[in-house]
Amino acid sequence: MKLAKQLQQGAQWLSEAQALIIAAGAGMGVDSGLPDFRGDSGFWRAYPLYEKLGINFVDAANPEHFERDPHFGWGFYGHRTNLYRETVPHQGFQLLLRWVERLGLDFFVATSNVDGQFQKAGFCQDNILEFHGSIHYLQCTRPCSGKIWDNRESFRIDTETMRADYIPVCSRCGEAARPNILMFGDYSWLGDRTQRQEERFRTFLRRHNGKKIVVVELGAGTAVPTVRAMSERVGAFDQARVIRINPREPQIEHPHLSLPCGALEGLRALLDGGARGEGKSPANA
Repeated sequence: MKLAKQLQQGAQWLSEAQALIIAAGAGMGVDSGLPDFRGDSGFWRAYPLYEKLGINFVDAANPEHFERDPHFGWGFYGHRTNLYRETVPHQGFQLLLRWVERLGLDFFVATSNVDGQFQKAGFCQDNILEFHGSIHYLQCTRPCSGKIWDNRESFRIDTETMRADYIPVCSRCGEAARPNILMFGDYSWLGDRTQRQEERFRTFLRRHNGKKIVVVELGAGTAVPTVRAMSERVGAFDQARVIRINPREPQIEHPHLSLPCGALEGLRALLDGGARGEGKSPANA
């Protein structure tokens, strides 16, 4: 199917949808200026010191740093906390919000991102599933309890050493705190907050069982396939359709749609495709 036809088809699906799932991976943040950690080269472009130290993303996103050297662990996560707080969500977030509002859709966001950009863009917290947790929440490194609390800490990072000058601590036991994020090889992550989100998502899916669900998947790659697997699982439901937007790995089986472009470009193209087609466009619904 030619791209123009794909865009018209996608816009028609959206105009007829009874529920919308926004599925987002790391590529969703690239248009906001966030770094692309795809492959070692992408990670090292964002954090060149780690290349000198021979540390890749998997090594940096390791809970052992908080146990052995929390100032170094918070060098990476404190820097990311600051970055995500400063980042302004790109226009694609607002396009999605307008689709939801103008089409009157029940929706859910399901994302592997830990950056909180959907909340910052105005999406309702109760309609967001963060598969891997959030950098904006903390927990005890041990952990000594099941407590999860807001990350209101300030971080100053020495970018020559990637060490934080300050580390947050657990108010209960005094040990170092860490982000409430599922890291690689992580056995101490407290998943209670995410489990509550997952239950709300399951309720959403049960409520729309048998209805026309459209999944708009944005920037979700195969390296950490959490989001893609969810999209394909929902896409197997009766009447559900997936629109996969990905510049490098857009492949998906028929009858779903594959758009080989970035998140913002793909969202804009869907609007334009709907405006040119015969169906009702999400832009002017």
